[in-house]
Amino acid sequence: MRRVTGWAARHWWAWAMVAPVALVIGLIVGYPLTRGIYLSLTDADEANVERTIGVNHIPATYEFIGLDNYTAILSDSVFWDRLGWTAVWTVGCVGFTFGLGLTLAVMLNRKVKGRSFYRVAMIVPWGIPAFVSVFAWKMLFNEKNGLLNKVLDGGGIDGVPWLGDPVWAKVSVVAVNVWLGVPFMIVAMLGALQSIPGELYEAAEMDGAGPWQRFRNITLPGVRSVSSTVILLSTIWTFNMFPVIFLLTKGGPEDSTEILVTYAFRLSFVNSPRDFATSAAWGVLILLLLSLFTVVYRRALRRQGEAW
Repeated sequence: MRRVTGWAARHWWAWAMVAPVALVIGLIVGYPLTRGIYLSLTDADEANVERTIGVNHIPATYEFIGLDNYTAILSDSVFWDRLGWTAVWTVGCVGFTFGLGLTLAVMLNRKVKGRSFYRVAMIVPWGIPAFVSVFAWKMLFNEKNGLLNKVLDGGGIDGVPWLGDPVWAKVSVVAVNVWLGVPFMIVAMLGALQSIPGELYEAAEMDGAGPWQRFRNITLPGVRSVSSTVILLSTIWTFNMFPVIFLLTKGGPEDSTEILVTYAFRLSFVNSPRDFATSAAWGVLILLLLSLFTVVYRRALRRQGEAW
């Protein structure tokens, strides 16, 4: 006890600086999270929550039901279907984003004419609000009047039902999300590439190493510490990427592009009656899945010698 008291006395200024931030985070994140977990253990819906209609105040009548919501969700094929597509969507988006980002970063890291212009141009999608970009892409994907199908028609090719066919809709949402995510990956990879000493490439070239050998033995190990972190962040962001799916397809057609987070939103704000308890349970499951992935991912990195 004395040791703890002495440590707190020595670092009281640090605690004073951290306290406001911790309090704000607790209010903004902690309370909603606790409330959501509690609601997921009840049968709360639109008909039994506390509400006010005119001058009449109706108290809450929902009851605690334990893990029944989780049992119902995990025994329903809807959850597993959404989870399967969410996993494919996440892996596909992160894989393409990382591959394109690293490739473009390697190209922009070279001394080429107009390099500054190209760097700025590559970052433009990142500077545009996501919902604006999605609406612009939705106009491009319009089956009748969209620019993409106009170009195809001009070449004698039948128009593609970009957002009307389940397969093409999946391709479309992945393409848009990759377009939004590549700028972040370029910036991160450029920073990692510029931290690699140029002497390593010069020595490898003098030893007769070719471009692919230099890339595999110098570039990839050199960006590993940064890439491992941005891949984790990109995975979490993509897994919960609500705007692209909802604004572009609303989960359609035929729920083919619905991911876990958009379905949880649908339960709470779109379906009637609104099912707050089940939506909260979906949210808790999403959090648990991402937490489990993070733990496994960190352990895998530690086994490979990464300090992250």
